[in-house]
This record gives sequence, structure tokens and C-alpha cells, in this order.
Amino acid sequence: MEYIILNNGIAMPKLGFGTISQFGEQIIDNVCYALNNGYQLIDTANRYGNEEEVGIGIKKSGVNRETIFLETKLGPTLYENDQAIDDTLNRLNVEYIDLMLLHHPVNNYIYAYKMLEKAYKEGKLKAIGISNFPVEKIQEILDNCEIVPAVMQVECHPYYPAETVRDFLIRHQIALQAWYPLGHGNSDMLNDPVFVNLGKKYHKSTVQIILRWHTQMGFGLVPGSTSFQHIKDNADIFDFTLTHDEMEEIAELNKHKPFYNVTKESLERLATTKCNFEE
Repeated sequence: MEYIILNNGIAMPKLGFGTISQFGEQIIDNVCYALNNGYQLIDTANRYGNEEEVGIGIKKSGVNRETIFLETKLGPTLYENDQAIDDTLNRLNVEYIDLMLLHHPVNNYIYAYKMLEKAYKEGKLKAIGISNFPVEKIQEILDNCEIVPAVMQVECHPYYPAETVRDFLIRHQIALQAWYPLGHGNSDMLNDPVFVNLGKKYHKSTVQIILRWHTQMGFGLVPGSTSFQHIKDNADIFDFTLTHDEMEEIAELNKHKPFYNVTKESLERLATTKCNFEE
């Protein structure tokens, strides 16, 4: 495993297992399997509706909690709920969370970030951050809060390497962690001749080439899968290194356009959609 040293000195594994759209026994088994097959970071969220099962999977794995980096995200409808962080700890059945992010830049995110700061100072959270925030709203956090976010989770992949926020994050020592690290399985990207040829050279799949690109860019990433074989394969990316010229070749694939388009309607929906346990 390779690590990113966050701006508070915490070591975060570059590669994590994402749990979106996985529930019940499936996610319990997948978390358990991932932790016993090369993963140390598990990523979930209030809105995923599976935190309780993630906690069960962690216990089932038998892996020492101290070696696991557990990450979750506070749901926007909970941004003024002073009990929300403690409730999250209870659902996960843990004494602390390694990283908690604000999931979206909607509702009262300044109040919510100050909730994260308070829990961080109390030792309930080892690091705090944000997800999907544009530069101007990250700046608003910096202007109104005490603690610089440690991590920003955002759409990022070779076709769109988070260029609208990346330089800003670098300047403020905020680590970039990618969701959609495979472009949501975009077939054009997965079958791009550049990745196909590199896969043949290194005896790896195109998926593994793309995931390795992320780690060499210095990004964290949280790919998910419901297949044990894919979960295992996604972790098998640290035994080869792309050359400088190959990284430059991949850089030329940038299409300067994300797959996920933020609209007024989508933000309104994110602001009002409750977590399943709120209903």
C-alpha cells in the first residue's frame, strides 16, 4: 500500500474500497473481503444507507481497528443536527472515524463544518474534509473556519483530472481523493488504445492501469465493486510503475469535461434528499 500524508500528519491509504449502492449481507461480505485482500481504507456515507453493515463487516473481518482507515460523509440534511456525528459513530459501532467529509456544498455547510471541527477536537474524528465543493465554497470554508480540510473527494479520472480544483487543493495542502476513478465504467475510457497498450506491456487490465495512474498522480481513490475478483484485482496495482512518458501520454487524454454535471436542480435535490434513517 502507498499513503498520502494529510496536512495534519495522518497517513491515509491511497487506495480505498467504495461502498456506494451496496447493502445487506453483500456489503458486509465485501467489506470483510476487502480488508483481508489488500485494502486498509473503507469509504461510506450517511446517504449510502449502509453504515451499520459496514461496521459489521469491519468487525467480521477480524482486522485490527487501528490498522483500518474508516471514512464516511455527513449527509446535507444533517448539517444542522448536532447529534448527527455521534449517531454516525453509533451506526458504524466505532469509537472514532478516521475521516469525515461534508458530502455536498449545499444547506448550512459552514455550520456543518464547524460541527466537524468540534468533533475533531474531541477526538471523535481523526481528520475532516469536504466533497464536491467548488473552489469558491472551499475558500468560504477557509475564510470562516479554523481547520483547513485534509481531503477533498471529487470526480477525477484521466478524462477529467479534477482540473478546476486541483491547483487550489495543492496550494492549500488538501489531498484529492477520486470518486468515479474509472469514469463510472465509461467504455470509451476503459477501451482507450493508450490503456489497452499499456495493459499489454505490464500484463495488467486497463482498469488496473487507470487505477495506477491515480496513485502516481498522488490522488487517493475509492473504486467499488460487488465482485470478489474485481475487488482483489483493483488492489493489485502496486507492483509496476508507469514511466514519465507514459504518464504524459495519459495526460493528453484529458477531455476537460466531467461526466457528472452539477445543475441547480441537482443541487436542490441533494439539499432535500434525506438519509433512509431520517424517514
